[in-house]
Amino acid sequence: MKFLRTISANRQSLLGALGHRHFAVSADNYAKRNYANNVSEYNTVIGSLTSQRRIYLLRDVYDDMMLDGVKPEKDTFRALIAGSMKGVRLQDCFFFRDQMKSMGLIPDVVLYNLMISTCGKCKNSVEATRIFEEMKKLEVKPTAQTFICLINACAAAGRLDQVYAIIGDMTAAGLGLNKFCYAGLIAAHKNKTPLAKDTAAKILELVEQSKGWSSLEETRESAENVMMGISEEELYNIPTANYIHRKAGFVQRFFTVYHVAFDACADLKDVQAVDALQEMLKKDNRRPDVFILMQIMRCYLNSGDIDRGHKVFEEYMSSGNPPIPELYTNGGYTIANMIWDLMQARNITPFLPAVQAYYNGLKDREIPEDDPRLLVVSRTLDNLRVRFGRNSGQFGDRR
Repeated sequence: MKFLRTISANRQSLLGALGHRHFAVSADNYAKRNYANNVSEYNTVIGSLTSQRRIYLLRDVYDDMMLDGVKPEKDTFRALIAGSMKGVRLQDCFFFRDQMKSMGLIPDVVLYNLMISTCGKCKNSVEATRIFEEMKKLEVKPTAQTFICLINACAAAGRLDQVYAIIGDMTAAGLGLNKFCYAGLIAAHKNKTPLAKDTAAKILELVEQSKGWSSLEETRESAENVMMGISEEELYNIPTANYIHRKAGFVQRFFTVYHVAFDACADLKDVQAVDALQEMLKKDNRRPDVFILMQIMRCYLNSGDIDRGHKVFEEYMSSGNPPIPELYTNGGYTIANMIWDLMQARNITPFLPAVQAYYNGLKDREIPEDDPRLLVVSRTLDNLRVRFGRNSGQFGDRR
């Protein structure tokens, strides 16, 4: 698409990147200068930018639509707000909502869910509550997903009181709690300030309670969200959102509550709680997935228990499972060196993202250019880039 080839790397507007539009030109010349001519083509451009995570250009695309006299449809605003949610651009969400209303279009429940979710990503429970109140004024009926978005938005801000109030409203409306509700409760306890002394105990208690939820109470991903490529984990700001599409058993979705609990305890550096969660998994006859192993390693290493962190890594590598880049980058500089040496001793080359992260970490420490370790890592990085045909910008530029 001409549009994608003409945008410069910096965040200049599309209008500037494409040049000024002169309307006193032939139709052929005008068509060559334009990257979209109708609402369908603009929708395609918006979807393309969102998939490339170039969210900062969506406002420019919208401005160009207005200049071209192309009237956005409801689907256009849905794509714009979904993209803004993915890019965590709350003000853009509000802008597109206001533009939508000015054209006589009322946002539906899907769009309101996306806006509440964006508030959660920004840890802005105040705006999330205001959006929910706006829904009620406009008589847009909330769904179970709306309540769960609101729960997790308030949980991200540590508003435990609000989370329990919302859950009370849900049960009063005859809605049961599912795994994402328990995930929100755990996050709310972890994010509450000041942190309560019994936070870890509460987290373990909630994990145990969550085992009683019924699959009949599980929400279903809406067709609209599936079409926009939005998983429930992304919508509710679950820690596994960025890994949910990974293969090789990286994330087992039925572990959602465990995922949030292990992540919270790793953040708290609570080794005892992490050990207790592992025992609970054993009682359930479950083995941890890769995401849980990452959190176990992270907790041990960041708590100074290097031996146990090393053991988790060794057991995973000895299991015959494929190497996972994230396992190499948990912990600090000393741990990274140790893991690199282990990989070298086994004659195993980590994946490119892991080598890139390790290289950048070495450079951050201002190691001499002729350092033997740095030279080996640099050579390995160059070889991987040549092998896979990747350029440096895809995994972070060299520094």
